[in-house]
Amino acid sequence: MLRKIINALTGKSDDDTAARPPQADSSTSKGPASGGTVNGKPAIHPSIDNGIKPGSENFAGGTLSCHCSSNPVKVKVGAQTAHNHACGCSKCWKPDGARFALIAVVSRDAVSVVENEDKLEVVDSSAAIQRHACKECGVHMFGRIEDRHHPFHGLDFVHTELSSESGWSEPKFAAFVSSIIETGENPDNMGAVRDRLRELGLQPYDVLAPELMDAISTHKAKETGALPA
Repeated sequence: MLRKIINALTGKSDDDTAARPPQADSSTSKGPASGGTVNGKPAIHPSIDNGIKPGSENFAGGTLSCHCSSNPVKVKVGAQTAHNHACGCSKCWKPDGARFALIAVVSRDAVSVVENEDKLEVVDSSAAIQRHACKECGVHMFGRIEDRHHPFHGLDFVHTELSSESGWSEPKFAAFVSSIIETGENPDNMGAVRDRLRELGLQPYDVLAPELMDAISTHKAKETGALPA
């Protein structure tokens, strides 16, 4: 059951866990395949390659903009984000030069499209996370879970790098690290990549951080009656 939830979060099916090459997905930005360094160290993401700036305790949100030079999609996020992290899965949007995405969550009630909503489309309607992307530039503006039984229903996934405001919660860990191999990373580089993540203060995991994995299991235990609801 837990594997099914993890696969749903990353957009994989059970068949994808078999030993076969993953299919390419042109809807996502893959980042550099087995390359890209900053000061001689593996590039992780342009926003953090030169260090991580702490978030502001009293920060109350801002506006995300896609990369279109005219009529950009704008999404208002009216709250501070949580669980910001670097994600290596092949489904999350990554900017050019990034091995990892930076992704955080916030209450879906705090997220609203304020400009050019007509330019948005869902990248993969079969995925657990419905990633709403700009049809022109391809940037993912927010991910939403519509399945009310999903452990993370009620939370939207956002890329705070799309905001010009400072103060968003900083990334705290790295998830699905091994998955960058699926998008072309040389497995021989993984030791250096993990070392760089730790140097930045991001503990690398090949699933989610322990507190989020505990939350998933707790949700399922309450559904099955193993724990009181």
